[in-house]
Amino acid sequence: MVRRGTTQSRKTEVVVVAGIRTPMGKMGGAFDQLGAVELGAIALREVLARSPVRSDEIDQVIIGNVIQPSDATNISRVIALNAGIPRSTPAHTVHRNCASGMQAVTDAAEKIQAGRADVVLAGGVESMTHAPLLFHDQFRAAMAKLSKAKNLQQKLAVFGELARAPWRPRIALMEGLTDPTVNMGMGQTAELLAREFAVSRSEQDSFALQSHQRAAAAWERGWYDDEVMHLFAPPSYASVHRDEGIRAEQTMQALARLKPVFDRPLGSVTAGNSSQITDGAAMLILSSRAKAEAEGWPILGYLDDWAYAGCDPERMGLGPVFATHKLLSRYGLAVSDLTRMEINEAFAVQVLACMKAMDSESFASQKLGMSKAMGAPEMDILNVNGGAVALGHPVGMSGARLILTMLRQLKKDTDGGLGVASLCIGGGQGGAVLIRSEPWKS
Repeated sequence: MVRRGTTQSRKTEVVVVAGIRTPMGKMGGAFDQLGAVELGAIALREVLARSPVRSDEIDQVIIGNVIQPSDATNISRVIALNAGIPRSTPAHTVHRNCASGMQAVTDAAEKIQAGRADVVLAGGVESMTHAPLLFHDQFRAAMAKLSKAKNLQQKLAVFGELARAPWRPRIALMEGLTDPTVNMGMGQTAELLAREFAVSRSEQDSFALQSHQRAAAAWERGWYDDEVMHLFAPPSYASVHRDEGIRAEQTMQALARLKPVFDRPLGSVTAGNSSQITDGAAMLILSSRAKAEAEGWPILGYLDDWAYAGCDPERMGLGPVFATHKLLSRYGLAVSDLTRMEINEAFAVQVLACMKAMDSESFASQKLGMSKAMGAPEMDILNVNGGAVALGHPVGMSGARLILTMLRQLKKDTDGGLGVASLCIGGGQGGAVLIRSEPWKS
């Protein structure tokens, strides 16, 4: 493989020496009794057990998480200690919405490149099942007054305020999936893309069906066996290995019967062509290439570069286009140079809109400053083993999962080449990571 174009200086090559993820459980499903701390610690212990890297060789732990538990502030530190990482090893948590897991991994890579660490354990975790229900602020204010009331008369007055306060809880998950800067839910941004890029309901359902079919086929041929650990979840402690949301028998007829969720009755985005709300964790061990080779550790692949880019919050689903363009442009590369590509399936329409934007000369001219379209990936290299529509999208985990699955594709399936793992980010951003399975050749 020959490096093309002008590149940034790379004093230290960053490699991934191990990675694992849990199965993804549907909200309220297999992992109903496991919180984010437990899921993260289970995955962290597993990746160490499968790796030649000892826990005392880890210099730092960085974990991405979105719905951070109130009883585990700095969840990365709690997970690390619960999993047996030495107390002398620092840990911190990162949050970039849906790219939190990706941010953890790229932050780890930057620590290694800067010479501030040799080995970093990084990943992402999310328990969307345990997103909290919140009291309204009026209720909170009354409770604060109650704690300060000094006599019965004052307490009775506060009880009156409590009785008048809204008792219906605020749903933190729904609030978190709404962008306050534009007052649009993520599903509403997907509907906007469907209209602007003329993506039909049938196209979306067809893409969703393909996601389930590809994921089911990958599991049937054992492709995910080494990527996904067995997890013994309470209360039965029966083994869970397969992602819970895959519907191998999904049909276009069943998808067509579902009603729009975000724009009733005329919308086209449904529960069936959207990513599933799920729980899960993914963990990777990164090191410098020199350290891995000196220790004789296996090298799963190389993280060559990464990019994050901003875009319109109303069209946050186009984030992968901007981030991928920014990333590949540094190297004089095109999408056609990639062997594999992952675009996280937040919504079927979001991926399809990205592909139409990539193929659009007017979009390239107006938004990217290019004289010609950047070009979309062929469908036979995109999300080849299914995506979030079938597998699920635990928001803090997905970025790490995408990197792990891309590393394995390049190592296991394509005998080399370049890959990009990308995703959209709520709030109007995109992230992309350039990955390879072999060293650059001069």
